[in-house]
Amino acid sequence: MKKPRVLFLCTGNSARSQMSEAFLRKYAGDQFEVHSAGLDPTAINPHTVKVLEEIGIDTSDQYAKSLATYLGKIHFSYVITVCSNAEERCPMFPGMGTRLHWPFEDPAAFEGSDAEKTEKFREMRDQIEEKIKSWLAGME
Repeated sequence: MKKPRVLFLCTGNSARSQMSEAFLRKYAGDQFEVHSAGLDPTAINPHTVKVLEEIGIDTSDQYAKSLATYLGKIHFSYVITVCSNAEERCPMFPGMGTRLHWPFEDPAAFEGSDAEKTEKFREMRDQIEEKIKSWLAGME
């Protein structure tokens, strides 16, 4: 039996969607095939890598991908937008199952010192981890 596929979608695929992908893999990678993408992908933000490494999550296999990588090619059981921009711009496409919206603040937009930015990324990391855990608990 195939595992349900989950796509986390954001604008740049640099922070929130990457964190979501990492946490779902950590907690339920044996139950789901997990992907992330961006509408306008850039690169994974160094703060994303840093705050995930702090808690033992290796992101070396993750990279920023475009939604076009998947459009019309893969059926997703869940498409989860993690920012308002992606929610507004995400097209409906064939093979999309349940669509969810989890609006997280963009830590990359935060203005401050490097230490303050890192702290903002930690805050988002922790919020995303809790959301993933509660979503999985609700499926039991």
